[in-house]
Amino acid sequence: MPLTVVNMIPKSLSGETQQDSEPNIAVNPENPLQIVGSAFTPDPLNGNRAPIFVSTDGGMSWSLRTIVPGGPATRDISVAFADRGGALYAGTLSFSTVALNVLRTRNPFAVTPMTLLDDRGDEDQPWVSAATAGTGAGKDRVYIGHNNFNTSPRTASVELSRDARTAPAPAGFVSRVLERRSNVGQDGPPIRTAVHPDGTVYAAFHRWVSSLPSGPLDFSIDVVMTRDDNWGGGSTPFRALTDPSDNRAGRRVARNRFIRFTGSTGPLGQERIGADLAVAVDPSDSDKVWLAWCDRVGGATSTDWTVHLRRSTNRGQTWGTERRKVTNAKNPTIAVNAHGVTGFMFQQLRGTGAARRWVTVLELSGDAFRTRTRHVLHTALASDPPRQFLPYLGDYIRLLAVGDDFYGVFSGSNLPDAANFPSGVTYQRNANWNTHTLLRADNSTPVQVSVDPFFVHHSP
Repeated sequence: MPLTVVNMIPKSLSGETQQDSEPNIAVNPENPLQIVGSAFTPDPLNGNRAPIFVSTDGGMSWSLRTIVPGGPATRDISVAFADRGGALYAGTLSFSTVALNVLRTRNPFAVTPMTLLDDRGDEDQPWVSAATAGTGAGKDRVYIGHNNFNTSPRTASVELSRDARTAPAPAGFVSRVLERRSNVGQDGPPIRTAVHPDGTVYAAFHRWVSSLPSGPLDFSIDVVMTRDDNWGGGSTPFRALTDPSDNRAGRRVARNRFIRFTGSTGPLGQERIGADLAVAVDPSDSDKVWLAWCDRVGGATSTDWTVHLRRSTNRGQTWGTERRKVTNAKNPTIAVNAHGVTGFMFQQLRGTGAARRWVTVLELSGDAFRTRTRHVLHTALASDPPRQFLPYLGDYIRLLAVGDDFYGVFSGSNLPDAANFPSGVTYQRNANWNTHTLLRADNSTPVQVSVDPFFVHHSP
């Protein structure tokens, strides 16, 4: 089938009611049947390790492996496979210490715990990208965008290793600061990376320029893109891209944009806002790079949260006109396949009042969004289920491309109603689709609706 959507909760966990939000995904490029996913999912046995989701059949079925140290649950975890060799890398905030942990396993489908490669306190929201350089076995290059409060006030950074597969534990990673300008004391939480096989590495971040008098969490921000042309090596990493207005490293793609960072109220359909960002590079041409972010177009008096999508065809030096603009949406994620088709996935709040719904959409375009094909993957009432904590759906979702295929993950209501899945869906967990009721493992006892991760696969 060209498009598949699968609920990732295994049948054995049919009775779970966790808020499995903020998902992430990794696909093994050498064997796309091997896929790893993650979310805010606790160990069902409440042990000292946290689980990841694993699939060996291309995402049609899933099980758990409790191999992430620092359990019993994950925080802000992201995952990535290298191009060759089968090693999986993860960046997470340890549940027990809230420190940034960089992890590696050479076999995520086994039960052996992941190896701790790096342990750094006072950091936030790690985002992992990986590639393999050289011939033969090559060397795994791993890049983890993170908000590094050890370097305050210039916090946007990348943790990297140019030989992560053989890096000793607990060493082998170094931290590189991206921010080269003043800010309000820190940058925004999202620092996103994208790696090309030719050694080009892009890293984007929100520079928090100034606080605004309209509110305590109102900021003027710049959306900044940086680039390195040698795998992040050399004496001046991530300084290949400069802004013509001040000749400093980091091209300001958008300047003086308004955000209202909401940490506890969840103003957009039970979800918080303030930190949406995504970047992707064309695998066939490292000159072509995509960037998406969100801001409040109407300023302090508005209630919008708007996604912007742009593209550069000259390595980030200049950016064309806006390719997509989506109002009241968040969690943009981008990927480009082997033939230059761009995938753009996001979650949009639609409707008004009690009828508002979260709608998850995948758009595909082969002509830079002059035309596009739209797939609605999921739609559900924004008020149901009630939020357990923030983030509600997550501060991000993820979309990847391997060859011509797109692989993605998002979180949303698990209410078993076919009308909520216009593109179809497969459930592992027990459900009665006639009565719209989730059921425990006994296939009889009702279970309350909650938030689950959903896998997406589009094959041309």
